[in-house]
Amino acid sequence: MSSQAWLSAIRLRTLPLALACIAMGSFLAAANQSFNLLIFLLCALTTICLQILSNLANDYGDSVHGIDSALREGPARAVQSGKISLSAMRKAMILLAFLSLISGISLLVVALRINYKAFLFFFFLGLLSITAAVAYTAGKKPYGYVGLGDISVFVFFGIVGVSGTYFLHTMQFERLILLPAISCGFFATAVLNVNNIRDINSDRVAGKKSIPVRIGREKAVHYHWFLLTAGLVAALLFVAFYFYSFWQLIFLVTVPLLIANGSAVKNKKTASELDPFLKQMAMTTLLFVLTFGLGLMLSV
Repeated sequence: MSSQAWLSAIRLRTLPLALACIAMGSFLAAANQSFNLLIFLLCALTTICLQILSNLANDYGDSVHGIDSALREGPARAVQSGKISLSAMRKAMILLAFLSLISGISLLVVALRINYKAFLFFFFLGLLSITAAVAYTAGKKPYGYVGLGDISVFVFFGIVGVSGTYFLHTMQFERLILLPAISCGFFATAVLNVNNIRDINSDRVAGKKSIPVRIGREKAVHYHWFLLTAGLVAALLFVAFYFYSFWQLIFLVTVPLLIANGSAVKNKKTASELDPFLKQMAMTTLLFVLTFGLGLMLSV
């Protein structure tokens, strides 16, 4: 088993997306004069471990359930191609689940200290995150195969990731924080939608009922434009409620990139043509968060 095979299974291009919600929550906390570098680093480490766990579980589960067959048009998975054995992948998943747990507990000890009620709540949320990462495609009844992956991504990469990070920094929750959290959630879901549109034909044959399989490609394109537009509108609403200066609108530099992604999803018909726009959407999401945060820092 080569290191290249493991790097492929880890899917490095998805990690910027995982970090986006952590960065957003941390920027919002910094704007509230409550940023803690150690909390940020532990949040980032925990999220990266969970994302890698999810990617490995996806590789494992799709191979076990026959989704990664010869009909699949996207990049070949490590287990399906025989580069990594099922046994080795299971061990790696156990290791990543353990690392996620240790990193998460360390984060809670640093951030919450003796706040036992909050500790138990976030500990349960961490266990739920690990379960969600694995159960997406692994297990007897993977929820990703019945079209529920979009909801999970929206919740964990948006609402939970942003508001949870903000709370760990500030020890408080504000309802308007949900608006940038919604932006991150919608953009993360758009990344998944690109993936599912790319694989729509092979998923249909394999019985994986993703949203594009359920509603068809044309409606999935409309759904994609909704995700991009709604994510942008949520950010604009936050600025309208918390307006300090026009620097806060600097994130609008990502609009051409969002339009380019939506146009590609509409016009690129083959998997090889569409695949690069997975990374493009993930990087656009991270750029959106960084420019959104920069605007906040320049305005407070």
